[in-house]
Amino acid sequence: MERAPIRKGPFPGNIEPNLQDYAKVRAEFSWEAIRGELDGLPDNMGLNMAHEAVDRHATGPRAQKAAMRWLGKDGTVLSLSYCQLMEMSNRFANALRELGVAKGKRVFVLTGRIPPLYITALGTLKHLSVFCPLFSAFGPEPIYQRLARGDAKVLVTTEPLYGQKVAGLRTRLPGLKHILLTDAGDHTGSGVWSLEKLMCAVSPQYTIPPTDPEDMAILHFTSGTTGMPKGAVHVHDAVCTHYMTGKYVLDLHPDDVFWCTADPGWVTGTSYGIIAPLVCGVTSVVDESDFEPERWYRILEAEKVSVLYTAPTAIRRLMRMDMEPRRKVGLDQLRLIHSVGEPLNPEAVLWGQRVLGLPIHDNWWQTETGGIMIANFPSVDIRPGSMGLPVPGIEAAVAHRPDADTLVLIEAPNVQGELVLKVGWPSMFRGYLHEKERYRKCFAGGWYVTGDLVRRDEDGYFWFVGRADDVIKTSGQLVGPFEVERVLMEHPAVVEAAVIGKPHPMFGEVVKGFICLKTGIEPSDALRLEILGFARKRLGAVVAPKELQFHHNLPKNKAGKIMRRLLKAREMGLPEGDTSTLEGRE
Repeated sequence: MERAPIRKGPFPGNIEPNLQDYAKVRAEFSWEAIRGELDGLPDNMGLNMAHEAVDRHATGPRAQKAAMRWLGKDGTVLSLSYCQLMEMSNRFANALRELGVAKGKRVFVLTGRIPPLYITALGTLKHLSVFCPLFSAFGPEPIYQRLARGDAKVLVTTEPLYGQKVAGLRTRLPGLKHILLTDAGDHTGSGVWSLEKLMCAVSPQYTIPPTDPEDMAILHFTSGTTGMPKGAVHVHDAVCTHYMTGKYVLDLHPDDVFWCTADPGWVTGTSYGIIAPLVCGVTSVVDESDFEPERWYRILEAEKVSVLYTAPTAIRRLMRMDMEPRRKVGLDQLRLIHSVGEPLNPEAVLWGQRVLGLPIHDNWWQTETGGIMIANFPSVDIRPGSMGLPVPGIEAAVAHRPDADTLVLIEAPNVQGELVLKVGWPSMFRGYLHEKERYRKCFAGGWYVTGDLVRRDEDGYFWFVGRADDVIKTSGQLVGPFEVERVLMEHPAVVEAAVIGKPHPMFGEVVKGFICLKTGIEPSDALRLEILGFARKRLGAVVAPKELQFHHNLPKNKAGKIMRRLLKAREMGLPEGDTSTLEGRE
C-alpha cells in the first residue's frame, strides 16, 4: 500500500533549495555547464579531483574555513582548514614522489576513519596515483584478494593492522613495495615507513601535474558473501557528478555542516564522505567511532550538523530506540536527512518526520555509477518508499533484456523490469580492473544494465523491487524481496525485515521472512502467526511469507546492507563464503 506523498515547503530555516524547479533544471541541464562551475587546473591543464575538492578553496576566501572536523574515539577533536588540508595532502603527494610511486599506481588504505585516511586520498589524487580504500574490518584473505587484484604498490595502514592482517601476506605480494604506517615513530626497513617522518621530510608545496579527466582516480572493490571482488575503475571526471549531486541532491549550501556517516571503504564514504562536501566548500564531520545512538544525537547537536547522510540500517536502529531525541538534544539546525544503501521503507521516512521533525530523503546509486543517480529532492514531493526521480543529466528507464545484447525499453507505467541508465555520465565506472568481458556484459544498446528490478509510476517516480538475482520464484510468480519486506515493516511490532526464497518441492520456492522486533516486544508463536496473517492479508497467499523467523539482529555488511544471500546460505546449510565484512567481525 503506497503512502500519501509528503508535500514540500516551507523549507527548514527558510533556506531555499539549490534545485527549485526540477523540470526546468533537467530540461536545461548540461554536464559542460557543470564543468564550467568548477575551476579546472591552472593554464587549462585538465581536471583534477583533489584540486576541485581542496586547493581551489585553500587559495581563495575559504582558506581558513574548517574543511573537516574529526571526532576521535577518545574525545579528541581535530579541525583542519582547507589551507591545512592542502598542505598536508601536498606533503603526502611529495612523499609518494620521493618513493618513486608513478602515475596510475595503486595506493591502498587500510585504517579506521582517522585523518591520515583522508589526507592519503587527496594526496594520492593530486599525484595521479589511484586511491583504493579498504574496510579495516577485512580479514587477511579479503585484504590479499584486493591488494593482489588491484596491483597494490603502496599500503597505508596502522601498526596493529599491519601486524595482525598484512605482515604475513608480504611474500605473496611482490608488487607491494611500500608500507606507510600512520602511527609509527620511525622507519623499520624492508619497505616499512613512518608516514609522519616521510611527510615531515618533504615540502608542503606541490604542483598537480596535468590531469586528463579520463585519468584513473579511484578503484573501489565491490564485495558480497561469495565470489571474487570486482574492482570498479573511476576517473577524475567523476568529480562533476560529485559536485552536481552535492549541490542539487544533498542541497549543500556554503554555511552547512555536513555529516556522511559512511566509511570510505564503502563508495558512499569516498564520493560523499570525502569528495562532494569538499568540492561544495562546506565543513564535513568525520566520526571515528562506530554507530552508537546517544553519541550520534550528541554529535548532531554539538557539531550543529545541518545535513546528514546515512544508511537505512542506522535509521532502523534509531527507530528501535525507545526515546524522543528532540526532548533531549537540540536538532533545530538539522534541515535535511538523506539515506542510501538499501531501499528505505515508508515507515522509516514517516518516522523521521514524526520523531526527528524531518522526512528522510532516500536515493539510489551503485559502486559502478560513482554517484547518486535517482533521488528524492528537497524541493520535490516525497513518495514514501520510492527511490525518487532521476537526477539532472541522467536518463533512466525500465527495460526487458531478452538476451545479453538486446534491450527492450518498457514505456508503460508500473511494469516491472530492469533499471537501465543511458551511458555517458561523468562518474560512470570505466571498467572492472583486468576484467574486460565482465565489464562488457554490463551494457546493452548504449545503456548500463544495473541488475536492479524496478517499476516506474505514472509520474516518473522509480520504485525498487529487488536485485534481479534475488527475485523469488514461487508458484509461477516472481516476487521482489523488498515488496514483502516493506509490508512486514508496516506491522507495528517490526523494525527490520528480510526475506529469501526457500526451495520447496511443490512451489519451487516459498517466501521465508526474518524479522527484528521493536525494543520491548518479545517474540512468541502468537505474534508470529499474527504477523504472517497481517502480511497474507496485504500481499495475498502466494506472495506472503509462509515461514517467519525472529532475529535479534539481521546479518549486515559494514556498509549496512542486509546480507540476504548469507541468510539463504545459512538456511540451506551452504558455505557462507567471505564473512569478514560483516558487522561485528574484526
